[in-house]
Amino acid sequence: MSLIVNGVEVPAPADARVSLLDHLREGLHLTGTKKGCNQGACGACTVLVNGERILSCLALAVQYDGRQVTTIEGLADGDALHPLQTAFIEHDGFQCGYCTPGQICSAIGMAAEAERGVPSYLSDDLSADVALTRAEIQERMSGNLCRCGAHNGIIDAIRATVAA
Repeated sequence: MSLIVNGVEVPAPADARVSLLDHLREGLHLTGTKKGCNQGACGACTVLVNGERILSCLALAVQYDGRQVTTIEGLADGDALHPLQTAFIEHDGFQCGYCTPGQICSAIGMAAEAERGVPSYLSDDLSADVALTRAEIQERMSGNLCRCGAHNGIIDAIRATVAA
């Protein structure tokens, strides 16, 4: 069994009970993904699996055999930051920065969901194209908490890149 993490094939943990989060942080030493609540309530551990956002603290690593896992470390292209990473800097989308990796991965997954037409709680017409308004982004990002008050910068950064 193996996973593909940030484009590199890596072995799955020997212990089938290891969460994807713990495998990334402790097994692979990719510490960008954060352990917040470890209960799926804060979003700090959000990563992308085959382009979809998941909470890695609630997932067993062995569930993702053969799948593409992308962490915050895998978004940059060499020294060039992902456009959303740059926007977080430009729009002051972080203070302590603890939630930032999960926020960025979640926003990328959220944009893909909207592009596919996946509705949210705010969707009036389930067959209409999704308009990523400020309210729509806030609703779709509600599973990612920011405790230090950078919420407006986070939403501005997402609107500047993903919603553009």
